Amino acid sequence: MYKIYINEKPLILTDTLSVKDSWHSQKKTLVVQYLNKTKQILQYIDMLYKSSKIDQVIMYHPDRKKLKKDFLSLMNIVEAGGGLVFNAKNQLLVIYRRGSWDLPKGKIEMNEHKRLGALREVMEETGVDNVSIDDKVGKTYHIFNHKGNKRSLKLTHWYVMTTDFDDQLIPQLEEDIEAAKWVNPVKFLKEYNPIYKNISDIVTKYIEGCN
Repeated sequence: MYKIYINEKPLILTDTLSVKDSWHSQKKTLVVQYLNKTKQILQYIDMLYKSSKIDQVIMYHPDRKKLKKDFLSLMNIVEAGGGLVFNAKNQLLVIYRRGSWDLPKGKIEMNEHKRLGALREVMEETGVDNVSIDDKVGKTYHIFNHKGNKRSLKLTHWYVMTTDFDDQLIPQLEEDIEAAKWVNPVKFLKEYNPIYKNISDIVTKYIEGCN
C-alpha cells in the first residue's frame, strides 16, 4: 500500500485483495478501481485538491506495482531526506514551520547520497551537531505543487538519528523555521497541533516499531 498526501488528504494505492469492506462505508471516502487510464488518477488528484466532500481516495488494481508505476509517470519526483533525531534523553527534535509542526528534512542534492543529504539537512535546519544515523524508518510521499502538466511529488527518506548535542538549537530562518525544540515523541503526537499528517505517520510508525 502506498499513501500519498494531497492537500493533507491521502490517496491510497493498493491491490485488489487488500481493499477492506469497512472502507466502502466510511464517510468522505471513495473506493475506486483503477481502469488502466492515467487520466483517472489525475481526476481523483484534482478531486482531493478541490472537493470538501472527499477526505480520502482509495484506488485499487490487481497489480499494485503497475498502479504505482502509472501514478509516478505523472509526477516530477523530488527526493528529500530527513531525520527522527533523538538526544541522550530520548527526546525527539522537532521544528515549527509555516504554521505546522514538522521534522527537519530537505531536498537531496544531485549526486548526493540519501543518508548524507538527510544528515546535512538536519544540521542546517536546526544547528544540531554530532549526529549519526542508526537506521532507516521508511518513506513518505506528498504532492507539494499543483501546477503544469506534471505534479511535483516529494519522496522523503526518513532515518533514525542520534546525537549527544546539548547546545542551543538554531532554527534556519531562511527556510521559514520559527522554532526547533526537543520533545517527548508520544506527547508530540498527542499535544502538538497542527502536525503535517505524513509527519504524524512516520513518527507513529517509529513508535509502534519500538513497542
